[in-house]
Amino acid sequence: MDYSLWPSAAVPWSDVLAGAEYAERTGWHGVWIADHFMPNRDDVSGPVHECLALLTGIAVRTERVRIGSMVLGNTYRHPAVVAKQAATLDEMSGGRFVLGIGAGWQVNEHEAYGIELPPVRERLARFDEACQVITGLLARERTTFDGTHYRLADAPLEPKPARLPVLIGAAGEKVALGIVARHADEWNHWGLPDLAAHKGRVFAEHCARIDRDPSTVRRTAQAMLEIVEPDDVEAQERRARLEAAGRPVIMGSAAEVLDVVARYPAAGIDELLVPDMLLGTGARREDALERLRTEVLTRI
Repeated sequence: MDYSLWPSAAVPWSDVLAGAEYAERTGWHGVWIADHFMPNRDDVSGPVHECLALLTGIAVRTERVRIGSMVLGNTYRHPAVVAKQAATLDEMSGGRFVLGIGAGWQVNEHEAYGIELPPVRERLARFDEACQVITGLLARERTTFDGTHYRLADAPLEPKPARLPVLIGAAGEKVALGIVARHADEWNHWGLPDLAAHKGRVFAEHCARIDRDPSTVRRTAQAMLEIVEPDDVEAQERRARLEAAGRPVIMGSAAEVLDVVARYPAAGIDELLVPDMLLGTGARREDALERLRTEVLTRI
């Protein structure tokens, strides 16, 4: 199983870059950046950098790691514009870019910026069309599309990438995983191994309906990972807050973390993403990541 770093976009660019360069230097598979404009809480005064701008900087300062968006909200940008941005970023990175996309969800961003956030059913219908627009533009010489939400007339996209994987971030079992089955090269969701195994079974049912082999879709997942000491009261309080907010958490001794992480491959996960937002900055962050890398991730 590959392992990749998810640096927080809420820290200065120098810290984001330091994380990406650390991942490049120490053998991590990739670097992923979230697509949000503000914190998802009542107090939105904290800094958050824009995803594609950060990835562009990372692209030109690294040579080996894959880079990807986790994931671009469809409500924020027209899909034809996303396809153009993706193709350019893919060229700048030497073919290392993965275009991660999703339907969009964070309410406060839409309210603050006056961006429409349709009801879930319409949002998923828009996203399904957006996937068709993006994959068409990336693959065909010209694309014409006459949908309910998007229309293209003999639209070009040049230069085209040789092969730009499209990752879809989705967990909804009734509709969203069907969109993944139809359009994705890769699929991402949050969750612990048991949930990943369950989602995989549901996804396989969607694939069977369209005669697609589910193994042709690369699977990625993430949880909050942290090695802590048994008497770290602060860490236990942090864990409780995260779990109360619905985040999957893998926290404990190196052996305990390894015991859980080692179950991901059997659950169908090809790549595990490690968010760093709770691991501090500077030397503290690098020390925490190095412990995870050497004591857990390289032992899978």
